[in-house]
Amino acid sequence: MNALLIIDVQNDFCPGGALAVPDGDQVIPVINRMVESFGHVIQTQDWHPKDHSSFASSHEGKNPYDTIQVDYGEQILWPDHCVQGTNGAEFHSKLETNKSEVIIRKGFRKKIDSYSAFFENDKKTKTGLSGYLKERGVSDLYVCGLATDFCVKWSVLDGIKEGFTIHVLEDAVKGIDIEGSVEKAWKEMKSAGANIILSSQI
Repeated sequence: MNALLIIDVQNDFCPGGALAVPDGDQVIPVINRMVESFGHVIQTQDWHPKDHSSFASSHEGKNPYDTIQVDYGEQILWPDHCVQGTNGAEFHSKLETNKSEVIIRKGFRKKIDSYSAFFENDKKTKTGLSGYLKERGVSDLYVCGLATDFCVKWSVLDGIKEGFTIHVLEDAVKGIDIEGSVEKAWKEMKSAGANIILSSQI
């Protein structure tokens, strides 16, 4: 069984947002067309407390995109974004959400950042998505959304490790691109076994 996984299409990741992905809103019409083709649609939502440890503002003397070492490894520091209850954390108003059957919120634990739809960044804390999908007999996940080089990439890599066949919709993702991170993400996803396809192939 197939399911569409829509990653973090939220106001703060779209043009004008606090952590805008260049042309991030361009994925929305493609995703909306895809939603019509799937019986199962899942969404993720970045959902940070206002003083989250991944925010540069939480660390004196640090700037956005600096890195620090934390218990689970290297952490990029971000501008404050997708803060719980704010407009920036809401899904983009043009995104079709009526068919979504579950929303996985991530990054709500103050001390752990969370890119993947399956695990928080400590690689141990599960979101529950894997169990949800397996109980419903989903074997193939079609992944789209934001951003290619962070939440999409980690969701794809973890989804493969969890035993799902992963298809990445190349025309329905956009990346931030920090020092070539988008190209690197594509290489990582392909080498892990992800199928890279276009929405027109479905």
